[in-house]
Amino acid sequence: MFIATNRLFVPAERAEEFEAHFRDNMRTFLPGVPGLLRSTLLKPTKDDQPYVSVNEFESEEHFRDWVASDSFREAHKRNRGIARHVTGNAVETFQHAEDMVLPQQRTE
Repeated sequence: MFIATNRLFVPAERAEEFEAHFRDNMRTFLPGVPGLLRSTLLKPTKDDQPYVSVNEFESEEHFRDWVASDSFREAHKRNRGIARHVTGNAVETFQHAEDMVLPQQRTE
């Protein structure tokens, strides 16, 4: 698995519009991307923290193919609407090292 993240700093007063625009882009451009397993937008719990976009791909090759695709270019052309909300960002990539999924624990 190959994971690409993007930390997006958004002022609190622009958060609602940013989320709506980002969510629309995800739903419009990500379905059907070959090798994309999951896409998540994480919302900060504090004003000084960034949003984090997490995209999980089957492989680095799938990620690179997506970045080179027309779909990626079209989505990011539309991101100009999002960009006015973002005051900074940082893209990071990772190889999967370990995963642990726990069964749901019952508490009574």
